[in-house]
Amino acid sequence: MLTGRNRSALTSAAFLMATSAIGPGFLTQTAYYTWQTAASFGFVILISVLLDIGAQLNIWRLLTVTGMRAHEFSNNVFPGLGYVLGGLIVFGGLAFNIGNVGGCALGMNLMTGVGTEWSAALSTLIALAVFLSPGATGMMDIFVKTLGIGMIIFTVAAAFLASPPAGEALYRTLVPLQTDSMAIITLVGGTVGGYISFAGAHRLLDAGITGTESVGEVNTSAIRGIAITALMRYVLFLAALGVVSSGVAMDTANPAAGVFRHIAGNTGTVIFGFVMWSAAITSVIGAAYTSVSFMRDWHPAIERHHRQVTALFILVSATILILLGKPAQLLVLAGTINGFILPLALAVFLMAVNRKQLPDEYRHPRWLTTAGWLVTVLMFWLAICSVR
Repeated sequence: MLTGRNRSALTSAAFLMATSAIGPGFLTQTAYYTWQTAASFGFVILISVLLDIGAQLNIWRLLTVTGMRAHEFSNNVFPGLGYVLGGLIVFGGLAFNIGNVGGCALGMNLMTGVGTEWSAALSTLIALAVFLSPGATGMMDIFVKTLGIGMIIFTVAAAFLASPPAGEALYRTLVPLQTDSMAIITLVGGTVGGYISFAGAHRLLDAGITGTESVGEVNTSAIRGIAITALMRYVLFLAALGVVSSGVAMDTANPAAGVFRHIAGNTGTVIFGFVMWSAAITSVIGAAYTSVSFMRDWHPAIERHHRQVTALFILVSATILILLGKPAQLLVLAGTINGFILPLALAVFLMAVNRKQLPDEYRHPRWLTTAGWLVTVLMFWLAICSVR
């Protein structure tokens, strides 16, 4: 039977995954594609959620029933593959954390007027304080939950003030006038790509939530994380749709900021600054925590000092941003790699099901295996198309 501490960990895992997915790119992409497809973007969100479920449930269940982190699981299926997967995750997490720190700088600048370099430095210090505090894991859980809830509340308020055509949005979510395959690729990749798929599952493993007896609770936590992400995406879509429906032209420099500015003027800009900063700093924390979780068995010293290593990971990201700016080629390369991480890992995990490398008492649902292979094939194809 789960304790109150474990129930808290289930919620924390859901928020860690969700806030890792809700980064600066998430905000920009949602606003941009709403301008491109209007109410039909709701259908894109729906399809992306279904694909997310097929990916996340497979990963969370298989890792927790075996009690292995993703790289350990991969090494168990194909010796050595876990180190390759871990290296790709760490590289991608570091590269995208440079962009996330940049999002922190932009968000704090809009919220407070502090210069971007100082904003980046202050945000970095806050993230470092989370991991260097004595109760780092508990502090991380509280931090991502609080900012996650805050983001949703402010975005719901923006959607309400924007007065979107909600009836049309709901109808077009099921019966779209148009679809955009690139939007689906972008949304799925941004929601479960790279390290994001493993963030929540690794948090559950650290909390000791493992074994077949925990499958029901793991399912609930994974679905909750997907639901939080989908809720944030949908209410931001509604806010943007309200602005689009009024005939306002898109702010090409920052579509999401343009939505909040149109709704509430200068106050809207400040509110967007908070939303952007919250999305970015929780993504910094999620990327650092998950990336370092792939490194913890590389050397005993990393396991002993993983909190300090996580802080160092954040510090390196921020230093690169402040000294070099956003290295565009590095981010492009990391984006390409992230596109292949999910289908590679998911294929390996599903092979373990077929090879019966799971506990004897565990039976992986056939429908979930089928859904997982569909997502794997689709994501491999989309990743290959993206590099042509």
